[in-house]
Amino acid sequence: MKGQQKLTDQVEDAALRISKLIRETPLQYSSRLSQKYHANIYIKREDLQEVRSFKIRGAYNKISSLNEAEKKRGIVCASAGNHAQGVARSCFELKIKGAIFMPRITPTQKMDKVKQFGGEYITVHLTGEIFDDAYTASVEYGKKEKAVYIHPFDDTDVIAGQGTVGKEICQQLENIDVVVVPIGGGGLISGVGSYLKSKNPYISVVGCEPQGAASMKKALHHGEVTKLEKIDPFVDGAAVMKVGGITYEICTNIIDDIVVIPEGKVCTTMIELYQSDGIIAEPAGALSIAALDNIANVIKNKTVVCILSGGNNDILRYPDIMERSLVYLGLKHYFIIQFAQKPGQLRGFLNEALGPNDDIVLFEYVKKTNREKGPALVGIELKKKTDLKPLMEKMDTMQLRYRKIESEDIVYNLLV
Repeated sequence: MKGQQKLTDQVEDAALRISKLIRETPLQYSSRLSQKYHANIYIKREDLQEVRSFKIRGAYNKISSLNEAEKKRGIVCASAGNHAQGVARSCFELKIKGAIFMPRITPTQKMDKVKQFGGEYITVHLTGEIFDDAYTASVEYGKKEKAVYIHPFDDTDVIAGQGTVGKEICQQLENIDVVVVPIGGGGLISGVGSYLKSKNPYISVVGCEPQGAASMKKALHHGEVTKLEKIDPFVDGAAVMKVGGITYEICTNIIDDIVVIPEGKVCTTMIELYQSDGIIAEPAGALSIAALDNIANVIKNKTVVCILSGGNNDILRYPDIMERSLVYLGLKHYFIIQFAQKPGQLRGFLNEALGPNDDIVLFEYVKKTNREKGPALVGIELKKKTDLKPLMEKMDTMQLRYRKIESEDIVYNLLV
């Protein structure tokens, strides 16, 4: 199509423009994943960029395209972290002043890196709890200060910059069947998908989103850009309440399928990547690999490229990542247990209900006063998922009054 070819030409131009600063990242063959899924699976390692994500491609392409008058006005952007680092590094390289708005929940590691990359050329403003809050504040600032807005995804120059990932993939590998791309606002998949489809229309472009922020899935389902009522910000690099208008229009023509991944599955994949491959992926970066289970039948005997979009993960998040993974795998459960007011109830629970490999990882009386009559919050870690049923059957046999805390319970969010 004419529009798709135009974007492909813009990607070619962007590749030349950003070559001074951008690294060509490796396309790494994964023996482990290839054997697991009976396919030829490659990982595009965008976590190995200087700023440890693909976002610098679009940011630098956009900012370096500004005329002198625009550069003097300075720039402003909003970001959950990776776009901010790309903008900060670009501002430093081009000696342009920039204001960067980030949600307060942004991992400390990302905030520190933004300041490191931008130095004296950038100022960081923390506002709101999610990307959309920071975006609103940044737009208001831009209007007030007459700064040029650098959108993280809904801009053709940014999309073209991200599309250079697709150009590199084409240069590194022939006969690609499937490419799996994470989606936040849609900039990466718009650029990569358009470029790959222009070279081979038979390539299947599969998008993947976190379950708690599946904004592109909803938009395509409704036939228009639709804002989510709420999101789970855990996969911060892809937690966007509303995709872009430009990216939506492009995606309607290039996406063959979208899969939605539970946050716990993302955490399990992050742990596997680290333990098996020595790869430190951020949650959004692990999305494409986490999606493989959903398309296992589709990719069998095919050549697949998964874009690992970023590796900016704060080490302080790993306890939360481990927790979410165990819950997702069915190995960790929480109960409210009312022990009867008679001797030996707790000892009986330990000796009669718990299996030989079950472990209590949390025990706390709910009431701080009058503990004797208050229920207890108990967290139990199992060796196998199938150990849950025997545990609950033994608790029933003991006639314990208990309630398993499910994910929809309000208190559950305080635990996980």
